[in-house]
Amino acid sequence: MRTDARRLITHLLSGEAKRSDFDAADLWRRQSPAHEREFAEAARLWRNLGAAGRDLVAQEGVPVWPSPAAPMSRRAMLVGGGALAAAAASAAVVMPPLGLWPSLDELRADYRTATGEQRRLMLPGDVAVRMNTQTAISVPVSHGDLDQITLIAGEASFEVPAQAARALVVAADSGLTIGSVARFDIRNFGNSVCVTCSQGKVRVESGPHVATLGANQQLRYDRAGLGQTVSVNPNDAAAWLDGVLIFRDTPLADVIAELNRYRPGKIVLMRSALANRTVNGRFRVDRIDDVLTWLAQAYGARTRSLPGGVMLVV
Repeated sequence: MRTDARRLITHLLSGEAKRSDFDAADLWRRQSPAHEREFAEAARLWRNLGAAGRDLVAQEGVPVWPSPAAPMSRRAMLVGGGALAAAAASAAVVMPPLGLWPSLDELRADYRTATGEQRRLMLPGDVAVRMNTQTAISVPVSHGDLDQITLIAGEASFEVPAQAARALVVAADSGLTIGSVARFDIRNFGNSVCVTCSQGKVRVESGPHVATLGANQQLRYDRAGLGQTVSVNPNDAAAWLDGVLIFRDTPLADVIAELNRYRPGKIVLMRSALANRTVNGRFRVDRIDDVLTWLAQAYGARTRSLPGGVMLVV
């Protein structure tokens, strides 16, 4: 059973899993509390072993992982096992471990993009939307003089033309962005939301806090409130629309996190000493592996490919 759970986690993280694979994994988990516990433990191990390389040593095609930490006592297992399994199952559906599969909210989205995919939409009211990789949104719902979209996860560009009959409201995490005759981008990665106005003006609300952004201005917000408004280079802010990533004094750890959004599998930075080294450059998203090779050479590191699209930077 433990081997089966680890096989499932390895395949789901490979970047090659299909919706049917996620359904099969969910069915396997639901067979018994023991199945759920093994699945949750396998996911926990994958996460916790990241710093050690998640060394997937293949023996007859079976990933060999280090043993987990000391198990809980039999009494604790008997008393708390059912509750733990139920909690793990609920948490895994709402917020899947490591993002191995779409969350419940993402599965309910009207539009989603896969890793490396971009998509254009024309929504009611002549609103144009460009979705970046790993993005999920719900369709507009009219509220009086407003159309509302929810950016569940990811990044998208919104354009509200002059002929639009209504203003557009985009909900992302704890805030709202309201635009009329404007073009703006929003990135929502869970803990923080970034709003960039390219044309016109937008109003950003988070709790009792309100700010107005003009062209080429940006701010971030989270559940603590709004950050400072800053000016941005319009070419940098819109580069992703052309399949380009631009980094300016960006820590290597953040660069790798961004590359992981565009590449199936997983890139793991093994050398923590490199995490805060800064990167400056302009890179094509359709040449991610070339970018990794260049970065490794620039910082005196090497890359090592493992099964399932995993690449270590060592």
